[in-house]
Amino acid sequence: MHVGLQLRGVLFIARPGVRGSPPGSGASGVTLPRTGDTGARRPGRYPGPQIVWAYGSGVPRPGPRPRRCPAVPTPPRSPATPPRRPRPPRPVPKGGPKAGPRAGRRVRRPRWAMRVATAVSVGVLAAAGIGHSIVSGLETGISRVDAFKDMKNRPEAGNGMNVLLVGTDGRDKITREERRKYRLGGAPCHCTDTVMIVHISEDRDRASVVSLPRDSYAEMPEHIDQNSRRHHRAHPVKLNAAYAEGGPNLTVRTVENMTKVKIDHYLEVDFTSFMKTVDVLGGVEICTTRPLKDSHTGLNLPVGTHELNGGQALQYVRSRYVDGAADLGRMQRQQRFLAALIAKATSSGVLLNPVKFNDVTRTLLESVRADKGFGTTEMLTLGRAMRNFSPSSSEFTTVPIGKMGFKVPGIGSTLKWDPVKSGKLFQALRDDKPLAPHRVKQKAAMVPVSPQQIRVQVDNGTATPGLGKRVDAALRTTGFRTTRAPGSALPPPGTPPVTRSVVAYDPRWDRSAKSLATALPGCQMRMVKGQGATLKVIAGSDFKGVRPVRAEDAYQGEYGALTGDQVVCP
Repeated sequence: MHVGLQLRGVLFIARPGVRGSPPGSGASGVTLPRTGDTGARRPGRYPGPQIVWAYGSGVPRPGPRPRRCPAVPTPPRSPATPPRRPRPPRPVPKGGPKAGPRAGRRVRRPRWAMRVATAVSVGVLAAAGIGHSIVSGLETGISRVDAFKDMKNRPEAGNGMNVLLVGTDGRDKITREERRKYRLGGAPCHCTDTVMIVHISEDRDRASVVSLPRDSYAEMPEHIDQNSRRHHRAHPVKLNAAYAEGGPNLTVRTVENMTKVKIDHYLEVDFTSFMKTVDVLGGVEICTTRPLKDSHTGLNLPVGTHELNGGQALQYVRSRYVDGAADLGRMQRQQRFLAALIAKATSSGVLLNPVKFNDVTRTLLESVRADKGFGTTEMLTLGRAMRNFSPSSSEFTTVPIGKMGFKVPGIGSTLKWDPVKSGKLFQALRDDKPLAPHRVKQKAAMVPVSPQQIRVQVDNGTATPGLGKRVDAALRTTGFRTTRAPGSALPPPGTPPVTRSVVAYDPRWDRSAKSLATALPGCQMRMVKGQGATLKVIAGSDFKGVRPVRAEDAYQGEYGALTGDQVVCP
């Protein structure tokens, strides 16, 4: 039996050993020593598969070894080989037999070691060949763009790898029924719905995702419009206008000009590849603590956990009219979805199963466009890195906004970045530093409003000294913005002290009050009209501690970054 193995265009043929027919016989391409010049081969069994020839190696395949013409006729062999005569016993040296092998005698290795070594070698070659052949096949199906053509005066390269991930509204391969069901009608504008910088750390152990709002105020560099072919000087625009005027090349130039981060690769995903990838994975799990409804996209998710298919997932990441957060809220949902997608891919064995990996990757790349430098090596590097990934290995944030609704004549309302905070954020990317703060992993209850957005005044409602300070410190440790100045709320003389803690709140901040009450199990909620945005906690004698809580839109640390395990379903 012969086994073929192809690796980088070279075909290796392996065959198992057979008794009396060692490698080296016939046209095997591997010659072993023979016993004399008569051509008689050494008898015995040659174990394990042998690589007998490599097609495509550039070396001509040798033919059978020519035999010398004998001077006299060689008599024919007898039908049966006579048994060997027993060897005479060796003389015992003076002083008795010596321990161990004789000096100069060659120690023969056990045959099982040769079998194992040969099998491992072939296995390694096979694994490498499969991985390379799969990725090489996928690479040929990717549409290529020249995203870095004629680019000059680029930022200096930092550590790690930076990929500009762009989501467009391409929908050419979506059926009419799917367009109607998921409200994808109308002609595409060929503009960017999503712009993200994905930073892969130098050690390939961390992925940092920074969302850039499409309505960001941007300074577009000098360029030639790809539609009108007219020359334009540098001028202010919204970020998504860069793709409409100059495609991938102008988008990369604009992002580099704004962030001073050198982009190494460009990836562009459309609606079609997004939907099909989610379906091939078997859906993605999303949790919500409040109803999500958007009449524009048809999104309608009640409170709870949901398994979204491709079309539903597209509705989830596209919706921007769920609440007043608009595009910023949509980016938070996109980040949560990416975290859930990573969790599904790393937990379902997709990255360790060549067949599944091939199916998912081929589906994703059907409608992907990438720069010319994103090839087999880069895909294998990302694949190996993702095998060690988990939701906690990924971190997500949005570029800090300094001015909401920044008006620009002829452009409209834009989002102006905070120059100091955004500068620190992009410097951290260049320096390959984590964005999310180190934290001790703990289970936390989901709440509608992030503790970092809730201001709290703590008062001691008992005669226990120091209780107010303890409650204030515990809430602050959990993330609430306490005043750090606890007061006293002792009842009038003759009235018993407060036994059950109270959360007093203005009805306009009822969602914040519910989040605070979740952190204080067993407390009583009391509505106080006109109290304002600051919530009040009257600590009672029942206080035992503060329960950890977190929100879907939580912001933590200097850059407001969260790790993936903080935003996926608990």
